[in-house]
Amino acid sequence: MIRIRAFRAIDEEESCFRFIDGHQKILEVYGITKITSNNTEWVYNRGTIVVMVENEDGSKVYGGARIQMYDGVMPLPIQTAISRYDSKINQLVDKGSSEICGLWNSREVTGMGIGSIILGRVTGALIGMLPIYKTFMLCAPVTVKMCTSTGCVLVTEIGNNGLFYYPKDDLIATAMVVPDTRTMEHAEPVEREWMFRLREKPNQVIIENTARGRLEIDFHLGVPVIDVSDFYHLD
Repeated sequence: MIRIRAFRAIDEEESCFRFIDGHQKILEVYGITKITSNNTEWVYNRGTIVVMVENEDGSKVYGGARIQMYDGVMPLPIQTAISRYDSKINQLVDKGSSEICGLWNSREVTGMGIGSIILGRVTGALIGMLPIYKTFMLCAPVTVKMCTSTGCVLVTEIGNNGLFYYPKDDLIATAMVVPDTRTMEHAEPVEREWMFRLREKPNQVIIENTARGRLEIDFHLGVPVIDVSDFYHLD
């Protein structure tokens, strides 16, 4: 069994740094030493929700992702990453915007669909439970198909039809957005059903068939009720 849980970053500093450490180790495997979503600022941001994939007792971290809600002051990682190439991204981010970022999984769970479809479903469920209306993400080529199935569309207004060379000159990233976090109308029906099932019952155990066999997942996705005024402010 694995456990997937969600929490506010400001409530669990130690867990956030375990997340960062695991993410950094994966990036180093691929020769990536600098990426805008892998920093420590978000740990103390009131608008950040963390998703952690762990073993049953929480002693090992297998992966995760986070949802960073725009607070009017700290830019979203996608802004920091690509605004130097196309400043129009800053015009698209406003109150009620957020970003799914920092998605990763360890090699221990490769083949279980954790870093592909399962985390896509979990974050897709969570964005409909938060005070946001659209969610951006910067996708590697291998995740574009998954993001499309869970409700993302290309941000064609920026870059080369949404494409950028990032985080290195020989890598391509695609800017995507979920424009309708409440209805998820662009998601494939089977994925939309999955996400709405998690929204309706965020704490449950589900058996999933994976390439490595049956996987029991214990979901703990209930987060405190958050009002946008809790974290959004302008100087």
